[in-house]
Amino acid sequence: MTVLYRQAEPADSARLALIAAATFAFACPDDAPVADITSFITTQLSEERFAGYLADENRMLFLAENDGVPVGYTMVILGEPADPDVAAAITVRPTAELSKMYVFAGHHGSGVAAELMARSVEAARAAGASGVWLGVNDENARANRFYEKNGFAVVGAKTFQLGSRLESDFVRERLL
Repeated sequence: MTVLYRQAEPADSARLALIAAATFAFACPDDAPVADITSFITTQLSEERFAGYLADENRMLFLAENDGVPVGYTMVILGEPADPDVAAAITVRPTAELSKMYVFAGHHGSGVAAELMARSVEAARAAGASGVWLGVNDENARANRFYEKNGFAVVGAKTFQLGSRLESDFVRERLL
């Protein structure tokens, strides 16, 4: 397996949307309605949305490819969080959000997520952030273990609108 890592470019929007559509449901609670998950993918994780994310100077996206096939990605957003619960919970400024971090299940445990994490954290640090925060569903045990292992401590809670449901997320933060 030859995995290459790089910062995503505008031409990668379709590749990023593909990974997002295939992996987002795994981050949702088991009882989340399929219609709500599908709606979120359609409205927030489309090729067009990724084109907008890639054009935003305050966002950095990183892509992992196995022999040219996309297998994971992350998105870092620089700047103060808009969510008041997050703003109250995080402890250091300036900050960056690790907004998205998804890897195909077949690559879990292979080091892909760890390398994407390292690149994302380093990019946030290089951009001047003193900390990185993220929101993760409080029922997602696998993701919470991974983030804990990578130095992200629970500092608060926030909600996440998934279709008709309001989900409960931990706010986790890592100091840089």
